[in-house]
Amino acid sequence: MFTMDDLNQMDTQTLTGTLGSIFEHSSWIAERSAALRPFSSLSDLHRKMTGIVKAADRETQLDLIKKHPQLGTKKTMSGDSVREQQNAGLNKLEQQEYEEFLKLNEHYYDRFGFPFILAVKGKTKQDIHQALLARLESEREMEFQQALIEIYRIARFRLADIITEKGETQMKRTMSYGKGNVFAYRTFLKPLTGVKQIPESSFAGRSNTVVGVDVTCEIGGEAFLPSFTDGDNTLVVATDSMKNFIQRHLASYEGTTTEGFLHYVAHRFLDTYSHMDKITLTGEDIPFEAMPAYEEKELSTSRLVFRRSRNERSRSVLKAERTEDTITIKEQYSEIMDLQLVKVSGNSFVGFIRDEYTTLPEDGNRPLFVYLNISWQYENTNDAYASDPARYVAAEQVRDLASTVFHELETPSIQNLIYHIGCRILMRFPQLTDVSFQSQNHTWDTVVEEIPGSKGKVYTEPRPPFGFQRFTVTREDAEKEKQKNDEAIGTLKA
Repeated sequence: MFTMDDLNQMDTQTLTGTLGSIFEHSSWIAERSAALRPFSSLSDLHRKMTGIVKAADRETQLDLIKKHPQLGTKKTMSGDSVREQQNAGLNKLEQQEYEEFLKLNEHYYDRFGFPFILAVKGKTKQDIHQALLARLESEREMEFQQALIEIYRIARFRLADIITEKGETQMKRTMSYGKGNVFAYRTFLKPLTGVKQIPESSFAGRSNTVVGVDVTCEIGGEAFLPSFTDGDNTLVVATDSMKNFIQRHLASYEGTTTEGFLHYVAHRFLDTYSHMDKITLTGEDIPFEAMPAYEEKELSTSRLVFRRSRNERSRSVLKAERTEDTITIKEQYSEIMDLQLVKVSGNSFVGFIRDEYTTLPEDGNRPLFVYLNISWQYENTNDAYASDPARYVAAEQVRDLASTVFHELETPSIQNLIYHIGCRILMRFPQLTDVSFQSQNHTWDTVVEEIPGSKGKVYTEPRPPFGFQRFTVTREDAEKEKQKNDEAIGTLKA
């Protein structure tokens, strides 16, 4: 591996030898690039080398295209081309497949006058075959320009294989793009079974007969800088392609949870597009609830009819980054959002600071209406993907735990409520490291204080603004709370 400093200090002959194979059998591009030093980054080097090709005349560009081998051929080619085609499985074609590729390649050459070129890194032989069939329908000028684009992509991949930017001082900037509201629905996904049962929840799994997810995909990497600065889309993956990629991979996903699906898709993205450095995927579940059905003179649950359900929404977030050939999960968490709970009595709020700014009266028994966003993180992120279902924490269980604690607790404040909910979640699921809350107070305003013959009251929506809280409950908090509970039980027994 070479650094930019190495390349900038080489003499022209050494630089030409080092970069001579980046463009197939065309070392003249590397030789001319020597005059364009210094190179500030891999992207800068790639931009300057492709600029040399773009500035060349049509005949020179055609000659460069013709220097590339046919895909799937058994003829002699450069070492780089051999490795790239091997990685795509083109060296293991069955005889019938080989003859099909040979026939299509010859048809393509006869139609356009140059070989079919495709940056095959991350692609399968099926992907290549499909692309070849599709591009046979194009016009010649479109294919000429597409061939150059593919050559630029191949060059970028080859540069990344021999150059490291480690140790360079990179300017930190915000640079990403992506696609939101990618809706995908799947029927008959593998059921989620074997989850740990807890006293506070009847949740035992999901049939996954119909599954919906709303995905947001955001990608980044230095390779995309030219698309912002120069309008160069050579390495841009269209957001429409992202949408199709996500939706089609829901078909090949063999797991049972949204968390696992995001993990699967993130790895497939980074494996397919090796110039991506990082990806963030957010998946919001679209829940469906089985409806009642009257069958054989008995009311039961339909196995075919479902309705959109639940006010709250569960969501998963995964952030992954590539360092050379290693993909690392930088962050993963699950959450339930907009859980709205009201408890009509057993809640108080007293003892707070009272001064000249205070108009809120103390209340020893009030209704309490809260909105909760609850997120949780695993000590081992693999537990989130439900490879061992007994260590998976379902959003339904977190929801039921929150409502149970709310029911049990004489609530002195929302702050204390979310603390005890978090502790209970961590006690039930020791595989979690922490539980975080974003809560809002939407307690109703009283309209009628007393109703004759009833203990009820009449309320209306509260006037804005609303109060909110943010808090993270840690494993240490849960252990201290458990110790206090154990000591209290010991005292009662004594």
